[in-house]
This record gives sequence, C-alpha cells and structure tokens, in this order.
Amino acid sequence: MMRTIEILLVIIIITGAFIIASIYAVLPSPRQVSPINLRRLALTTLQTLDVDYDLSETMFKSSDDPAWGQLQIAVSACLPPNIVFNLTVYDVMSGGTQLYTMYKSISNAESLGIESDAASYLVASSNVTFNVTPEKIGEHGGGGTLYILNCSDANGWWITGYTAQKLAEDLYSLLSPYFQVTVMVQNTTQLGQILNGTKISTSPYENVTNAAVVNTCGEAVPIPAGYYATQGSANSYAKYCYILGQRVSQYNWTWVSIVGYPLYYVCNTGLFSNDQNTWGIYGMKCVASAGLNSFLEGLNKESYAYNGNWITAELAGTVHLSSQAQYYCNYYGVYPSPYHTATRALPDSILARYNLVVTSYIFDKVDTWIPGAFYRHVASGAFLALGLTRTPDIRLTALGLLCDYKPRLYRSEYSVAGTSRLVILQLGQVGGA
Repeated sequence: MMRTIEILLVIIIITGAFIIASIYAVLPSPRQVSPINLRRLALTTLQTLDVDYDLSETMFKSSDDPAWGQLQIAVSACLPPNIVFNLTVYDVMSGGTQLYTMYKSISNAESLGIESDAASYLVASSNVTFNVTPEKIGEHGGGGTLYILNCSDANGWWITGYTAQKLAEDLYSLLSPYFQVTVMVQNTTQLGQILNGTKISTSPYENVTNAAVVNTCGEAVPIPAGYYATQGSANSYAKYCYILGQRVSQYNWTWVSIVGYPLYYVCNTGLFSNDQNTWGIYGMKCVASAGLNSFLEGLNKESYAYNGNWITAELAGTVHLSSQAQYYCNYYGVYPSPYHTATRALPDSILARYNLVVTSYIFDKVDTWIPGAFYRHVASGAFLALGLTRTPDIRLTALGLLCDYKPRLYRSEYSVAGTSRLVILQLGQVGGA
C-alpha cells in the first residue's frame, strides 16, 4: 500500500513540474525554429529569372525601359508574399581602384526590416567576346617545333578508315595552336633532312632539336631513300628503326606512335613499289616486332642487335582513360572516347630494361601492361605510344602530348568595356510569426 502511495506522489510531482515549466517557458517563434534561407532563395530566384537569359538581357537595357517594370513584377511573382526585395545592378569597372558603380535599383518596399540577406549574380551582354590563348610550347625554353609526317610517298597501316594525310590535317588543326611552329613533312626526302638535323621550312621558330615528331602512318613508318634505305638487310629494316631511336636521343625528340604496334613496317611507295604487306597495301616492307625493339635499343644508346621478340599483348575488354587524362580533357577541351580496345599494350618491363620513365599515363595500366603512355628516357628523348586497335582517334594523340607538355591556357577578360554587370538581390521577411 505504501509503495502505491509513493508512486502516486512521484506522478503528481512530475506532472506539476511539467505544468509549471510550460506556463513560464518562453518558446521561440516558428520563424526562429524553421527560418527561411534568404540567401539561397535570392540566388535561386536570380537563376530562375535568367534560365532563358531574360535577366541578362534586361540588365543591359536603358534605365527607363519598360522591361524593368516587368522584371519587378517577375521578381515579386517568384517570391513568397511575405518576402520583400531590393534588386541593385552595378557596372563592373576595369582598371582603376573603383570596381563597381551602381546602374539601376528596383524594390517593392521602403525597408527590408531588421534582418535580410543577399545573393550576387554576374551577367554578361550578348556582344561579349571571350578568348582563350594557349601558351606556346617552347616559348620559355628550347624546342617548340611540331613535325607532322604528311609524306605523300608513304602509305599507312592500322589506320582503318583514314589516310595518313587526313590524320595529319586533323592533327595540325588540333595541335598547331600549342606549338611555336608546326611543320608538315611533305615527303620522305624532307624526313631525311630533319633526320640529318637540317631545317625544312623558312620559319625562324623551327628548331630540329627538342621537337615532337608525329608519325601519322600508324604501324608503318616512312623511310627516306639513300643512306637510310641502305640499312636494310636479311633481318629487314630493323637497323633503320634503330637509327630512328638514336636520332630521338640525339635531338631530344618526342616520337609519337598514334596506334597499334609501333614501327612494324617501313613505307616508301617509290622504293618499294612492288612490295606489299600481304594485305594489299603496296610500298611497304615488314619489319615486324624487331622494329620497336631496335628503336628502343637506339633510344637507350645500346649497340645494335637484331631482336625479333614480340613484346606487346592483346588486352581483354576495354581500357579506360586515366584520371590525369580525364582532367586534361576538360582543361583543353579535347574529348576522345573514354574507353578503347588495346591489342598492342606494352609491358612495364621495358621501363627498367630501357631506362624509361612514364611521365603520363593516357590509359590506366592493366596489371603489368600499359595500353597508352608517355615515356621519357632518363637521359634524352621521349616516346608516346598508343597501343590501340586499328581505327585511331587522333584526339588521343593530341591529348597525350598536351598531358605531358601541359601548356597553360590564358583566358581573356571581356574585350568590350561595360559588358558585364553585377546583380545583387537582397531579401527581407515581413509579417507576423
């Protein structure tokens, strides 16, 4: 009985305490419990008004244009009934110490109350021009020359759907803005000239050393007549590929292979008019896997030794652009397909074997295989190899070079004075709780 009385007393005490606390407690207003985010509401309103660029267009009308009255009605319609606003437009100044000057202000109330918040929004007029100027590779040091092999007397292979000349044209369009000078190597005779260290253009910016040389013939590589053609032997033209590697080291070139197994054939329609690659493409002689091995020997300054070992692999499935390559896709505005098939991936064992360092992965590695990467020799010379299947995507070649050289982009400001304005929308809340 006593225990029951104790429980009743506890209930009475707790209930009384709750009633007394409720009488004297000061509860916050609903506005304080769940306030409106005025800044977010202001920004959302400006974005809504400018979804079809109507806001931007109005901002550059004369201050007495009827569009300002229509804008005031539109702002009021976008806001809840208990929200008042002040919209102020400023001219953005260039030069001097003053950044902004007020152009126009509209409002639906004399006061915004004791609490308000605001959002800003920058608009540009329709006559704004916006330019991006790339930094020229080589302008702050040696080099800066891009050679594109556009040899009229050389056929390509593993470039299904294209000719070497068409690929050269597309490459010129993509890459010439980034180099001090881009030189089209029009035939194998001109290729022989740069291999001998001789300029082939009248441009004062052409520099044979520290240049990039892009072979647009795919798995085939053009070969000049004369000295270079005499390097053929019973072991094919692997010795010529060895000399190419030596030249890449000697001149500190970047040699670019756009697709497939690099240096698998040599091509010259004049020299090999009766020879074809067993697939009906005349003007070619097969070097096979010894071409790449010999090239790497020359790049590494080794003594020439014929090596016909096959060193690439066909990877199952697709390979994907590396995170670095994806970043530079956005930076330079070059967007190749994010995944490809790779049947000529190189093993990472060549790094230690030939003293190479990967400075940019174009595709992610697959186990110990490298589908596409930019290799630099620790002493001199570099090599970009994209071991992809047949049809080349020339944008990958451009991206591979840009990933490694990393020329900066200088984005210009608006080129016409008074073509940008800052809009400030300030909101306040009125009414009771």
